[in-house]
Amino acid sequence: MEASKVYYTDFRCPVGTSLLDKLRRVCIAAGIKDIDMDGKFVAIKMHFGELGNLAFLRPNYAKVVADLCKEQGGLPFLTDCNTLYPGSRKNALEHLTCAQLNGFWPMTTGCQVIIADGLRGTDEAEVPVPNGEYCKTAKIGRAIMDADIFISLTHFKGHESTGFGGTLKNIGMGCGSRAGKMIQHAAGHPEVQQSLCRGCHRCAKECGSDAITYDANNKAVIDQTKCKGCGRCIGACSFDAIYSPNECANELLDRKMAEYAAAVCAGRPCFHISLVQDISPNCDCHCENDAPILPDIGIFASFDPVALDQACADACLNAQPLPNSQLGQNLAKPGWNCHHDNFKDSNPNIEWKATLEQAEKIGMGTRQYVLKKV
Repeated sequence: MEASKVYYTDFRCPVGTSLLDKLRRVCIAAGIKDIDMDGKFVAIKMHFGELGNLAFLRPNYAKVVADLCKEQGGLPFLTDCNTLYPGSRKNALEHLTCAQLNGFWPMTTGCQVIIADGLRGTDEAEVPVPNGEYCKTAKIGRAIMDADIFISLTHFKGHESTGFGGTLKNIGMGCGSRAGKMIQHAAGHPEVQQSLCRGCHRCAKECGSDAITYDANNKAVIDQTKCKGCGRCIGACSFDAIYSPNECANELLDRKMAEYAAAVCAGRPCFHISLVQDISPNCDCHCENDAPILPDIGIFASFDPVALDQACADACLNAQPLPNSQLGQNLAKPGWNCHHDNFKDSNPNIEWKATLEQAEKIGMGTRQYVLKKV
């Protein structure tokens, strides 16, 4: 496959130039204006940040992308799907409140925010995975699949399970409904932490498999032989008593995530942007963010999400670790088994290359790229 073009600019700003100007120029150079958006719905997938986390992308960046879409006659909206775990984004009401508290309003972004998988994370479309090996279909937030055009706006950072959270993760895991996230993480069933259960019976009302009953103490019990792993009960519980207990091996997680990303992007125009800054060691889903492991690097954009992630990863691998960070402290430990890999030296149990390998294998893009500086 021919190498893909990835466009890049650093964060240096001469007097009179802003980062917003540079983001706009990179997007235009990479070809965003080549997409016919006239009268079409444009989903801009991003992460609104967990409450307490300050590493997520500022809403100012989202406005640049939304404005570019509107200039081309598009009808953009910002979107994400609800989380599988307890937190401030586990249902649409809390998710929207979180987004607003973190600065994502129509006034600041130039467009509306829509939670793609609905109130409880169950509004999904099941779509085929092109050339899928691990997932033949993917359960994706319906609003994302209803859009005519898909744009990913990604904060590239470290991640405790996947090595880094880049474009493919933003798309694959981020666009999965609650059931889709469960399939990627575990293909398993939720369980009940009975000390937190209030016996309200909301979970049983939401269960479509009649898998939930109550014991003598009025605590929920899930019959694993009936449970289909849809995750509705997790969204139904207001007390965080129901949770997903297992994660599959990180490499399998990475490969499923790549296949979900392919399902989202198949059959429609897509464009991808990644900002490599505030490179925290863990995901923006944390309610905190540790010190960056690497210095800010730049803004990248491409039509090829695989080449984009590879280019961002290579830039991070070539960067100098910051001493006052998880990565820097690990490298300074006596006898540390250095992997010569800034992601693996930050979180040693990860297998980040599997995501890119699987995405390339199923034809989503190529890891070969030509970097074009803007």
